[in-house]
Amino acid sequence: MLILLYAVVTLGYLGLAVWAWRCALAADTPNALLAVPAMSRVARGPGAFGPLERLALFAIWIAHLWLLGLDFRGPDGVRFGFASALSATMWVAIAVFWFESIYFALSGMRLLILPIAGLCALLPWWFPGTSSLAAADATRNPAFDAHVVVALLSYSLLTIAALHALLMAALDRWLHQSEVATVSKRGLWARIEGAILGQLPPLMTMEQLLFRLVAFGFALLTLTVLTGIVFSEALFGRPLTLDHKTVFTLISWLIFAALLFGRRLYGWRGRVALRWTLSGFVAMFLAYAGSRFVLEVVLHRV
Repeated sequence: MLILLYAVVTLGYLGLAVWAWRCALAADTPNALLAVPAMSRVARGPGAFGPLERLALFAIWIAHLWLLGLDFRGPDGVRFGFASALSATMWVAIAVFWFESIYFALSGMRLLILPIAGLCALLPWWFPGTSSLAAADATRNPAFDAHVVVALLSYSLLTIAALHALLMAALDRWLHQSEVATVSKRGLWARIEGAILGQLPPLMTMEQLLFRLVAFGFALLTLTVLTGIVFSEALFGRPLTLDHKTVFTLISWLIFAALLFGRRLYGWRGRVALRWTLSGFVAMFLAYAGSRFVLEVVLHRV
């Protein structure tokens, strides 16, 4: 049953990704950002995110939720490794994309997010992690439940913000290339770039979305730190343990706080904002998923 669910979710995401790429490359239009100033509305071109595709993605997303529930509950307790964290992150990312695409032309983003979601959904099958009896005891504490949920949401939103920042950087570079407007001279790689970037909103709209994601993610990251303090106090009898997860989480919090502070007071935007966003994401990634990957896969420790 479990392997069938893995197959449904993974092949579903990858199948939609193949379909989206076929539609996008078949459209093969010049940069819509230059041709259509009002791209903040949802695109309706050949490569757009259609209603049937949206419905199929929602069904796969529900199956992914079911799979996550099975991934987190091992035979001997709670099981939560780096692979499960990445799978849950992409589940939230798909949800955010699904809702945001109703109001903004984000068809190009699905060309990246769907294959990544398919691969991440399959990762817990290869790297299931280990069941933790301590975690099983902790789940009886409401503070632990709140901490895990809020941490996953903040991790996911800020991961999407990092992907968003990478797309903005690529879009900015693409718009400054003189070959963008000449479809006939484009090679395969340029066509792939055009398929992804040509269906995105203008940079100003992308920047607004970026700071919206960062603001919500930062608020949830703040709650993660606060609920972590409560959880640590209840379980270990002390408010904070200065291990690598705590240190990197606090570093990430400081970076995102500085970004929002700089945006508010000094109007930070463009490449400055992108660098701060990516730096904060790297610190946050090292706080859990990156360190768990090293422990579980490289060092074979739990």
